[in-house]
Amino acid sequence: MELLTIKELLETGVHFGHRVRKWNPKMKEYIFTQRKGIHIIDLEKTIRLFEEAYLQMRSVASKGKNAIFVGTKRQVQETIAQEAQRCGALFVNQRWLGGTLTNFPTIHKRIQRMKQLQEMAEQGGFSLLPNKEAINLKRELSKLQRNLGGLSEMRELPGVMFVMDTIVEVNAIHEARLMKIPVVALVDTNSDPEPIDFPIPGNDDAIKATKLIAARMADAIIEGREGASAMPTAGAGAATTSAEPELESVMSNGDSPASEQGRGPQKPKGDGSGGRN
Repeated sequence: MELLTIKELLETGVHFGHRVRKWNPKMKEYIFTQRKGIHIIDLEKTIRLFEEAYLQMRSVASKGKNAIFVGTKRQVQETIAQEAQRCGALFVNQRWLGGTLTNFPTIHKRIQRMKQLQEMAEQGGFSLLPNKEAINLKRELSKLQRNLGGLSEMRELPGVMFVMDTIVEVNAIHEARLMKIPVVALVDTNSDPEPIDFPIPGNDDAIKATKLIAARMADAIIEGREGASAMPTAGAGAATTSAEPELESVMSNGDSPASEQGRGPQKPKGDGSGGRN
């Protein structure tokens, strides 16, 4: 059994990078070629590095430590919440609060405050208060739930962080490094892979691509917690041997089946499908 296949990566548009002019030279080793001004990511390396990241996520979970999923840009917010909840991980999908990791005692107090207000609301406590005070408390609860709802079960620092877009989540990555928490991240061709402990080269904008990678990271957490058997070792070899021919086909025959989720020049930036100017 393979953890990830070339077909899945091509169909979800993981191989599409940014426009050539926006690239980060540090990503050179992960780029296969370019087509129509768009960098194409080397999927052989994506699969190899993905398996390393998968092993890391699974190992952390098998030791009883939690993971935190971070992705606050619009097109990944729902995916981050869904996959983190599915595997029981912590998550931040709205806004990264400074000090979430480096000032954990203060964040923990805010989480306790959120739980206190939630309990009050459930028991109808707000209805017993003056109208203005009740409105203020409801507003406070709403803000806390938006920013800390995915961290409600955080009782200690997580053992690993999974990030979707290293540029947007630079503050989260910085805090993780300060606290010596390993970082797994989907790194695009405009990203700096150096601060990332386990980079996965790939499209971090296309909805299908981000769903695929996030789902497999969640699977790793579930597998680690369930103490599943060792990861198949034959998958990498079988997948990578077919990588180059399929990529060459993409080069010569036009867009892959994932073109609608890719980054062709016709797609405007910010449409949620992964297109870039």
